[in-house]
Amino acid sequence: MQAGRLITFEGGEGSGKSTQARLLAEILRAQGHRVTLTREPGGTPLAEAIRELVLGNWAEGMDGVTELLLMFAARAAHLHGLIQPALAQGQIVICDRFIDSSHAYQGGGQGIDGTHLAALEALVMPTLRIDLTFILDLPVAQGLARARARGQTNRFEDVHTSFMQRVREAFLQRAAQFPDRCAVIDASAPRAAVTRAIEDRVAALLQQKAH
Repeated sequence: MQAGRLITFEGGEGSGKSTQARLLAEILRAQGHRVTLTREPGGTPLAEAIRELVLGNWAEGMDGVTELLLMFAARAAHLHGLIQPALAQGQIVICDRFIDSSHAYQGGGQGIDGTHLAALEALVMPTLRIDLTFILDLPVAQGLARARARGQTNRFEDVHTSFMQRVREAFLQRAAQFPDRCAVIDASAPRAAVTRAIEDRVAALLQQKAH
């Protein structure tokens, strides 16, 4: 039985999801909640090592199937080593990217058939429940400009606009497919307004779960 709560943050490059995930963790900890903040790919030593493989700029490139399998290998290690133990302890787990990113990047962006993603999802996380997913949405050009302004880019931030447009559309399709779980947030709004919208939605979730 999943005792804790799993909240995930999703969005394209430059959407601010990492910042908002960190801010939410700080808010909830200040309220006295036990919180684990993590990310994908990554979160455990093994998964972080796989992250370096996935995000590296390999001379021969990386095909979509290899990328997909590495992502799910990292996710399996992450779930086993961190997420599931924290949930079993009743913690709130906040994850910067999760399963919806696989559907958006490898599915929407790379064009891998959804049946393959569904099969891997069933294998790696057959009983896991995500309580709430924030999809931080903004125009692709704006997001890529933000990402490049940081000065450090990975290979996903160096891709063509058309790829990221497919990713954005896939995220919005996931939101429409799972409206009870997914909340689309206008990431072009001021940071404080985005934080307030997220905090309000999480407060409603925790109040609902308390009854």
